[in-house]
Amino acid sequence: MSQQSSKGEDLIGDITAGIDVGSTYTKVVLVDGSRKIKSIYLSPTGFKLSEVSQANFDLAVEKLGITPDAVKYVIATGVGRHQVAFKNLHVTDLTAGSWGASEIFPQTRTILDIGGQTMKASRIDHQKKVKSFRLNDKCAAGTGAFIEKTAYYMGYSTEEIGNLLTTSKQPVSISGVCAVFAESEVINHLSQGAPPADIMQGAIESLTGRAIQLIKRAKGEAEYTLIGGILRFPTMAQAVRDKLQKEVNVADPEVIQFISAYGAALLGQHQLTCKRDPQ
Repeated sequence: MSQQSSKGEDLIGDITAGIDVGSTYTKVVLVDGSRKIKSIYLSPTGFKLSEVSQANFDLAVEKLGITPDAVKYVIATGVGRHQVAFKNLHVTDLTAGSWGASEIFPQTRTILDIGGQTMKASRIDHQKKVKSFRLNDKCAAGTGAFIEKTAYYMGYSTEEIGNLLTTSKQPVSISGVCAVFAESEVINHLSQGAPPADIMQGAIESLTGRAIQLIKRAKGEAEYTLIGGILRFPTMAQAVRDKLQKEVNVADPEVIQFISAYGAALLGQHQLTCKRDPQ
C-alpha cells in the first residue's frame, strides 16, 4: 500500500476521503483515482465527534497540499459515522473493512477486526459483500481496550506495549470472561510477582481465544485478514495464527489502523465511477 504523498506531488484523478470515527481514534484517508493512499491522519476521538471529524479531515487535506473542495466524495464509517456533517454517504464498519482488506489482500474471505471497544468477525465473498458476521461488543475483555487497561494497571502506556510484549517468557493465564474479573486477575498476578510482560502476553492470548470463537461463529474460511489497531503488536497476529492454525494476512503496522478508512475512501472512488457511468 502506498504511503501518503508529499505536497506538490501529481495526483491521478479525483480525490476521495474515508473517515473512520471509531470509539477510540478517528482516522482519515485520502486516495486518488489510482486507489493509492495519498494522505492519512489520526487522533483520539474524544467526545466531540463532529469536531474531530472535521479537524482530522482538514489536517489530512492540508498535508496533501490541496483545498477541501478538491475532495470530490466523502464516506464516513465507524460508530460516529452519523456525526460527520460533511459526508456524502455513510457505511458500516463491516462494509468499509471489507473494501479496505480486499484491496490489500484480494483473496480475503474472513476479516477479524479488533477495535478499541468492539471486536468483529465477518465472512465475505469475492465481491466484497458481507455474508455473515459476529460481534463481541458486550464486554471490554474482548476488545483492544482491555489490552490498554492491562498496561495502565501495570504502569505502562499504550506506546510501551509493543516493546513489553517482546520480553515475555511464559504468559500467565487470564481466564475471566468479564473485564472486571479479568482485571482482578491481572492485579492478583502482579501481587504474586508475575512479570508484567508475561501478564500482558496472557491478556493478548485471552483476547485471542475470544477472537477465534467469533471467527468460528461467523463460519470463517481462508484467506483470513486481521485489521484494527491492536494488530500494531506483532504478537497479537502470531497468537491468532497459533490458535487458528492457519496463516493470516496483516497489513503494514503504519497503516493497520487505517484499513476501514481506506475502504471508505475506495468506496468513494466507486461511487464517482457509478455517477459517471451509470451502466
